[in-house]
Amino acid sequence: MKTMGKGPALLRLNNLKRVMTQLRQTRVTSRQDLAQALTLSKNTVSLIVDDLLAQGLINELGPVSVAAAGRPKIEISLRPEKLKSAGIMVERQAIHWRVCDYFSQVIAEQTWRSETSDPALLLQELVECCQALRAAHPELIGIAIGFPGIVDPQRGWMHFSSHLGWQDVDLLTPLRRGIDLPLRIMNNVKAAALLSVQQLALDKSQSHFYLRIAEGIGGALVQHGEVFTGSSWTAGEVGHLTVQPDGPRCSCGRLGCLEALVSQPAIQQQLLRRKPGLRWQNRDSEPAIVDAVLSEAGAQLGSALSQVMLLLNPASIMIDAAWNACPAFTRAVQQAAEVSTLAFTFTHTALHFLPQRIDPANGLALAVIEQYEQRMD
Repeated sequence: MKTMGKGPALLRLNNLKRVMTQLRQTRVTSRQDLAQALTLSKNTVSLIVDDLLAQGLINELGPVSVAAAGRPKIEISLRPEKLKSAGIMVERQAIHWRVCDYFSQVIAEQTWRSETSDPALLLQELVECCQALRAAHPELIGIAIGFPGIVDPQRGWMHFSSHLGWQDVDLLTPLRRGIDLPLRIMNNVKAAALLSVQQLALDKSQSHFYLRIAEGIGGALVQHGEVFTGSSWTAGEVGHLTVQPDGPRCSCGRLGCLEALVSQPAIQQQLLRRKPGLRWQNRDSEPAIVDAVLSEAGAQLGSALSQVMLLLNPASIMIDAAWNACPAFTRAVQQAAEVSTLAFTFTHTALHFLPQRIDPANGLALAVIEQYEQRMD
């Protein structure tokens, strides 16, 4: 979609974006249903659909019912493979990317080890990766690149990342020099939060909080379908809530952060202290020890989530953690959150323990699509 000036051209562009969003969400619809759902005239919708047909972006599937009175509805659907997006996730010593179609289905992916300590070298590697993806997938409408740490998504600037060891790095400028596609720079967890809302089909008119437990712990508040980053891009950093003032030292330098108690490295250390050689991967060998460690971790997380419930009052909280496979953990989270939260608030907050981990690269690819559909002022 090309940027247009103000007036009728801008109105047409925004109507096109609304139609694309509706086609993506409904998968199969008709001109009449589009017009009704978007409160647009049938003529406006027909012109847009005819243009998309001419571009080969949608298919006509045939009439819904030939027996109905009046003109039958002709069902239409997007051809999702014609509009692709890519998400590239940078982690400590690794790069992982996914190319997705317009329905967020994965078309291709790859992960490789990489030296991430030098920003300049890593950014050049990312440029080369983007160029290779562009050549292999000419249907790409954009690329989003995610990083761990405090990222200003508007400026494309990394303020600080303890995982990468970076501080004050201009991400966007060197990337733009070698990439001729729309780029979006984000924090990995905030991108995953967008995907969690889509996958659970949550009401976008409400707010939802996503929490991810991995090497670190991150969170993001999604309001009206958009990630809220805050005035200094740290909104949602639940991993650095202090839950045990005299607890272990966190990577941020403070004591007793949730991340220092419940993250994957923290739990692994606790398991090893209880029994040498015990790891999450062989947890079935010592279920009592694992349950004890994760019950304590769940209680600490539940206590932290009570603060999220009271301060942000989201409609739902999505917990994305490997520990969700342990019933002792999920029970402890729910119990601790309930006793630490006002009863009325707790009963109006849905807790979702995600059964499968969300891939932030998928969330980054979705962020490209949502940017593509974003209406202009």
